Amino acid sequence: MKRLIAQQLLDWKSHPRRKPLILEGVRQCGKTHSLESFGQSAFANAHIFNFESQQDDLHDIFNADFNPRRIIDELSFYQHKPINIHEDVLIFDELQACPRAITSLKYFCEKMPEMAVCAAGSLLGLKLNDASFPVGKVDMLSLHPLSFIEFLWALGDNQSAELIQACTLDSTIAPVVHAHIWERLKWYFITGGLPEAIQVFCEHRDNLYVAFEKVREKQHQLIKAYYADIAKHAGKENAMHIERVWSSVPKQLANIQNSTSQRFQFTGIIPGIDRYQRLVGSIDWLTAANLVHKTSITSHVEHPISAFCKENLFKLYVCDVGLLGAMTDLPPQAILNYDYGTYKGYFAENFVAQELKTAGLRQLICWQQSRSEIEFLFAQGADIIPLEVKAGHIQKAKSLKKYVDLYHPPHHVILSAQTLNIDRGSGLHQYPLYLASQLPIIYSQS
Repeated sequence: MKRLIAQQLLDWKSHPRRKPLILEGVRQCGKTHSLESFGQSAFANAHIFNFESQQDDLHDIFNADFNPRRIIDELSFYQHKPINIHEDVLIFDELQACPRAITSLKYFCEKMPEMAVCAAGSLLGLKLNDASFPVGKVDMLSLHPLSFIEFLWALGDNQSAELIQACTLDSTIAPVVHAHIWERLKWYFITGGLPEAIQVFCEHRDNLYVAFEKVREKQHQLIKAYYADIAKHAGKENAMHIERVWSSVPKQLANIQNSTSQRFQFTGIIPGIDRYQRLVGSIDWLTAANLVHKTSITSHVEHPISAFCKENLFKLYVCDVGLLGAMTDLPPQAILNYDYGTYKGYFAENFVAQELKTAGLRQLICWQQSRSEIEFLFAQGADIIPLEVKAGHIQKAKSLKKYVDLYHPPHHVILSAQTLNIDRGSGLHQYPLYLASQLPIIYSQS
């Protein structure tokens, strides 16, 4: 599958001061495939070593010392194939399974910078071991589930993907085009962006009913695999707490949409625990593992925004909108009909959060004051731009009006089911939800 990260990997290869690269992200999002495709197309040879499936002798290579020359020689003997340090690439897969291999990256950086080294690692292990992490000696890239644009590529709908990427403030989107892309967006709400789910969909898309049933089956398998990973890496008691917190996210989002609460609530998840301090470890674990996206909440808008966020005030979104549907057992037909009540709201929010993270937004921040809420704030230069998310066509935006009256941003955004419409006089930018990933590009042209 074509991925946006391919260009970033090429940029890394050509950088004159490149360091060993770690590609991190949630499990099953395509890290290994992306590195293998990159290695095979951009280098003379790609030498791939998996530290989970090839243990024992492979791990032993890193036990003696961290001399890169010795490691290269022994890896060559291990695979019965020479390694050219100037033309080839080493790919260390499941890096977290070998802590000493993590440490070795420091020495490749310092003593053999000409050797291209890439590693794929899941934070399920990477953040939790006692290895000496090579701070400042590695380059880091993040991979997320496929974005909506990447989903369109997987479908072969390059025309729609190109239209989205080419949008400017002066663009128009014809109703027939908007309807076409909106239908594809509903497909994406069902499949999400995990490669295995999308592959299943593409294989059966001639019959949408069968395709979406197969997708749900695959998603439930992936959810079980995530639970197994949690149990493997977190210990029995911690795993139970982490599983309960993760399982509670869809319900919490529904409560927020129903105005039952405006933030993540700590009561009712684990019996006897009703304080942030008792759950912070589980929440941090899920965040570090990229299974959830944490959105901080502020009531005051001023740079730096993060300084006005309280640690225990936040919302959580699931890493993949397709998993969100599977976790709630929401029927695919309800999504296709766009008939699932207030649930549409948190699906739309979760989708936007996912797209913003994939587009490179490091921190998600929400504004709340009294009963008013702006789902996301976006810093563009010195300006702080409000993004209000609406699932449908109705665009009553009392919260956005209150925000504009308080802070007077140069423009403000509503993401909804409506097509593209820019009112330069009032500064109101109305974008269809499927343009969420393009917001930085559109802002830069305003």
